[in-house]
Amino acid sequence: MTLPNGPQTPAVVQMLQWVATPMSFMEDCAKRYGDIFSLQLNMPLVLVSNPQALQQILTSDTKEFAAPSDLNSMFEPMLGKNSVITVSGEIHKRQRQLLTPPFHGERMHNYAQTISNITQEVIQSWQVNQSINQPVCIRSAMQSITLRVIMQAVFGLYNGARAVELERVLSLMMDAGGNSPLRTLLLYYPVLQRDLGKLTPWGTFLRRREIVDKLIYAEIAERRENANPSRTDILSLLMAARDVNGEPMSDVELRDELLTLLTAGHETTATALTWAFYWIHKIPNVREKLIAELDSLGDELDLNTINKLPYLGAVCNETLRIYPVGMLTFPREVKEPVNLCGYDLEPGTYILGSIYLTHQREDIYPEPKQFKPERFLQRQFSPYEFLPFGGGVRRCIGNAFAMLEMKIVLATIMKQLELELVTTKDVRPRRRGLVTGPNQIINMVVKGLRGSTEVLTKSVTNV
Repeated sequence: MTLPNGPQTPAVVQMLQWVATPMSFMEDCAKRYGDIFSLQLNMPLVLVSNPQALQQILTSDTKEFAAPSDLNSMFEPMLGKNSVITVSGEIHKRQRQLLTPPFHGERMHNYAQTISNITQEVIQSWQVNQSINQPVCIRSAMQSITLRVIMQAVFGLYNGARAVELERVLSLMMDAGGNSPLRTLLLYYPVLQRDLGKLTPWGTFLRRREIVDKLIYAEIAERRENANPSRTDILSLLMAARDVNGEPMSDVELRDELLTLLTAGHETTATALTWAFYWIHKIPNVREKLIAELDSLGDELDLNTINKLPYLGAVCNETLRIYPVGMLTFPREVKEPVNLCGYDLEPGTYILGSIYLTHQREDIYPEPKQFKPERFLQRQFSPYEFLPFGGGVRRCIGNAFAMLEMKIVLATIMKQLELELVTTKDVRPRRRGLVTGPNQIINMVVKGLRGSTEVLTKSVTNV
């Protein structure tokens, strides 16, 4: 099989580079080999960053290209075999159809109130510490907000004993999995996934996963015993959902999809919000423009208004562009001979779209290393030039939810609090498991109050 050019170093060296410094590794390859190149990791992979090629791939989903189940299997230890992320083909289509309704229409208005209320609760503790100038770890704060939001959206609760324990263990699992190159290697090499005791990385993960499973299955069992058709949380909606054959989800399917939503639905948004607060306060001009836009609204700050704020939207988009949380699209496998970027690729070739490299293209985003929200006010980018949520049939189901959450959290906090960045060193992205995040803690302090908490809560309540 003839593949595009790529590094000639041994596969083990490439894998170590891929795990340790994936973004600089991709950039070096792009400079040397162009829009398409091959990597030899635990199997040959072709990476693409050309928008026309990405359009060809993502609009030919399920025809010339398909999602290979074997490559998505690395998500199985965490999410299970029935997750919309791990399944493919008709099963993926079924799961996606069952999962989509809770993230559209009127339900988004209900989520807006939840996001606002939880954000208010979290920032109250910041104000208590204001007098002693105690710094706030912005990532931890955003994780608290987004995890509670998704807990409320999924289960309709986040205060009970079961919810508190689930939140605690999930936080431990996500933090442990993101900070260690060894744990990342475990995901790429299943042969290393051995339980050698509770003090070893994989052993610790398995024991925490067992606790999570017990809590989720207990919640499912309780819901089945006490069915309440008036409930509108995601779990209730999924339990009531039926596929085209009239079949409901099994308990195992529910568990896998709930865990997918709980993990992917909070960690990625928390990371994006962390970056947003960093950039807003790193660049005074950005903060001044955003504050001016928010202040121009007076006390009228409802959901529709927030969604239409041009500069707020541009800040969110630029945050997702410059250091996308997901570096890559989900993999595709060539199903029939196809020409891509001048290369004839044979069936069985595995392809990944590089979201990171596409977002760093100078021909699309001049000065790509600079944070410039204005670029999103000056032109509209195609779904193949700007794709922070992936694309095609595997585009993130919760993309609208994530954007709504980012806008409400940013508007709520920026409208009310005067914040200052404590972290002085430049923050760079680094790998966190299969995604990315800041390479250091980002601390901020509350310098004062800007607006009325009551006004904002009331206005969002009226959505």
